[in-house]
Amino acid sequence: MGINHDVRRAVKLVKEVRASRQAKRALHGKLAEQGPLPSGHFKIAVYFADGPVNLYQMRQWYKPLARLAETWPVVILSRTSGGTLTMLSESPLPVAHVRKVTELEQVIAEQDIRVVFYVNQNTKNFQMMRYGRRWHVFINHGESDKMYMTTNQFKAYDYAFVAGDAALARLDTVLWNYDFDARAVKIGRPQADHYAGTLPYTPDERQVVLYAPTWEGDRPAAAYGSIASHGVGIVTALLATGRHRVIYRPHPRSGVVDPAYAAANKRIIQAIAAANARDSAAQHIYDTGAELGWQLSNADVAIVDISAMVYDRLAAGKPLLITRPLNAAAEIDRGGYLSDCEWLAAKDAPNVVAEIDQLTHDEAAEARLAVWVERYFGDSTQGAATARFHAAVQHVMDEWDRFKTLHSQDAEIDELEKEPQGEPV
Repeated sequence: MGINHDVRRAVKLVKEVRASRQAKRALHGKLAEQGPLPSGHFKIAVYFADGPVNLYQMRQWYKPLARLAETWPVVILSRTSGGTLTMLSESPLPVAHVRKVTELEQVIAEQDIRVVFYVNQNTKNFQMMRYGRRWHVFINHGESDKMYMTTNQFKAYDYAFVAGDAALARLDTVLWNYDFDARAVKIGRPQADHYAGTLPYTPDERQVVLYAPTWEGDRPAAAYGSIASHGVGIVTALLATGRHRVIYRPHPRSGVVDPAYAAANKRIIQAIAAANARDSAAQHIYDTGAELGWQLSNADVAIVDISAMVYDRLAAGKPLLITRPLNAAAEIDRGGYLSDCEWLAAKDAPNVVAEIDQLTHDEAAEARLAVWVERYFGDSTQGAATARFHAAVQHVMDEWDRFKTLHSQDAEIDELEKEPQGEPV
């Protein structure tokens, strides 16, 4: 028994070493393909210390940052090999691989970085925040009413770009002695200006319904997933009408905890395939793509679980149904949009067609939605959030110039920045 265990461990170790070497070779090849970064070119850096598993936090910023880079050159500072390798293949922005602190310092020395963006609260952010004479700005990776959105860590940054009034009100309940006027800047949801994309179907008279459930969760308080409770009923009813097109986009972790959840997910996928086989013009979509945007902007109605998808869709300002969790222990925020949204109970899932018909002809529901869109994101007309985002960047750049002038007599290099900081573990 012990010998077999040791053999399995040795085989696993050999495979891991081989995979690591292959990844390193691939990374070196991609970096060589990109070529050296032009010296003194970049004014803005996006710091990302996570690996591929959290790249969704970066992906949603690709398009807004690529637009911003037309005015202020942007580079991504990636601290992991896996994250760097993936972004070198998919990012529209240049990527610097800075696994070691010395590599990070070299890029800082070679570039004219004035603003550093952060999309999450990784503890390694502090290895970047030690560098002064530049603004450190938290831009986050989404808008929601989760506890993550009220962390005191906001205070660590010079500025925070937030979505709108709802975010300010949320933060005001927890941040003591925080100068919101000076440090919190409302920008809306610039990602929503880039929701358009290539459609994998031909638009016609069918009503397009996006069903984007989350996974089942790993504890009762987070049991928001609806695939097992609502999903089969929702999709079965919509596939049967002949006047609806379903876009099914489940969370990639769906079914990892609960076999019944996995089985329901499989039933839905099979039902979609069977419906397309019966009627090729239906063009129902089982969506597993990395790109998120066209689904939110093109669906006539969206049905989502309590997750970031609620707020991603809310930014589109179009009809939205939220599945009510079957588990009574699931925690629901009662102070924001979920206190006034349109719910879909599990018992009503088989009658979802009637629910959708009522929603899309309900002027009161439309008016309520508009109020919440304004509260969370401000002006949501096309291009408005992008304009606010660019104005916010211009403001911090102007402030950088002002402080540069104020400190023009200071030493060129801060002694703190000379001190060796060691390498990351």
